[in-house]
Amino acid sequence: MYRSISDFIKEWEREAILTQNVLDSLTDDSLKQQVYAEGRTLGRIAWHVTTNIPDYLAHFGLKMDKKKDGESVPASAEEIAAAFKNISSEAAQVIEKQWTDSSLEQMQTAFGRQETNAQILMGLIKHIVHHRGQMTILMRQAGIKPPGVYGPPKEDWIHLGVKNPPL
Repeated sequence: MYRSISDFIKEWEREAILTQNVLDSLTDDSLKQQVYAEGRTLGRIAWHVTTNIPDYLAHFGLKMDKKKDGESVPASAEEIAAAFKNISSEAAQVIEKQWTDSSLEQMQTAFGRQETNAQILMGLIKHIVHHRGQMTILMRQAGIKPPGVYGPPKEDWIHLGVKNPPL
């Protein structure tokens, strides 16, 4: 768990880079890939990950401008990736300016549970990681090789000379 804002920011920045790599790999056509016939599209999930950051932080008392048109998914993968880059950077700045290390120990009600602000920030990262996993699966279904996240994708294992890459 985070004991300092600096600890959180370090992890936030690492995770933001991994998410940015996924978003930068999307194509405009891939945004239409659906989970199932009535399900979310890859574009909807990518836009949700992006626009949810200010909503989530505002819910817990941090002042951050919400993204206009959060419901309208852009048709451009580049626009989504650029928005994520700006929003994730702004989120780090907002947290650094508005909370202190002692703020991390404060309790709030989060989705029906009592959690510290440190747990709430961890929840934001877990939310993004969850959806990033969905995006990499949909990328495969859309015919796009996903970038490595916590390890290389299967194609890169093969280039490393590993015949049977770990699952």
